[in-house]
Amino acid sequence: MGRKMEWAAREKHMGGIPRKIVFLAVGSFAKAVTSLLNTSSIHNAETLIRLVRSRPPGMPLLTVSNHMSTLDDPLLWGFKGFPSLDAKLARWVLAAEDICFKNFLLTYFFRLVNCAGKCIPITRGAGIYQEHMNEALECLNNGAWLHTFPEGKVSQEDAPIRRLKWGTASLIVRAHVTPIVLPIVHCGLEEVMPEKFFPDRRPPFPLCNKNIKIIIGEPLEFDIPRMRQTAISISRDLSCTYRGWPILSPYGLDEAAQRCLYSTISEQIQTAMEGLRNAGKSFLK
Repeated sequence: MGRKMEWAAREKHMGGIPRKIVFLAVGSFAKAVTSLLNTSSIHNAETLIRLVRSRPPGMPLLTVSNHMSTLDDPLLWGFKGFPSLDAKLARWVLAAEDICFKNFLLTYFFRLVNCAGKCIPITRGAGIYQEHMNEALECLNNGAWLHTFPEGKVSQEDAPIRRLKWGTASLIVRAHVTPIVLPIVHCGLEEVMPEKFFPDRRPPFPLCNKNIKIIIGEPLEFDIPRMRQTAISISRDLSCTYRGWPILSPYGLDEAAQRCLYSTISEQIQTAMEGLRNAGKSFLK
């Protein structure tokens, strides 16, 4: 399948008017819910704002966070001081195809919505080399900001960070320039948009008077050339079930080496996120 309605996300679609209208509406909605109707506490906001505003030209930014509700994005970016109304600084985000892109109207809306049409549909279960992952990779190769939820689905339990899917790690490895990887952990949005407000149903509107906490970490560093060589060496002694992944050129990374490398990177990100989750209990009381 080709990329779903990618033309609707282009800046020049209909002179950019639909994007601007939807962008302002969604940005204002995020600011209202996060900063006005609820109480938000942010740790280390200056690091995220600095990287969004002034990282080196061509340097991609990849933020990763836990997934507590269907409104995590855009509400994560609605806190005071964050430039959520500046379309040029907006992030790209991976969004579940079965939820956000079920029909023509939803697809058009979500291509426009969420920070000026920067939603990329992902088919859950279709693997890390599906067509739209290449679109996400292009964003990083263009030096853009991409946000992912590497746990892969919403979980509203107060529990340790789950094992991460390998899609995020694959983007880090495949990017032309290794992106700045910034972990974020949050809580409270599961109360703003609970999955079971009514029996097995979400509320029709976000709830108010809740406490939202966002803990932003420090950038993670990945020495990809060194990690690549280590993965190649270790994978020679491993056996695995092959799924027909392509060999990554020009480095000769076969599927076994890729699995080793993606697993290592994912574990490091998971550990950093779990550290933030535990630290957040003392950071923001």
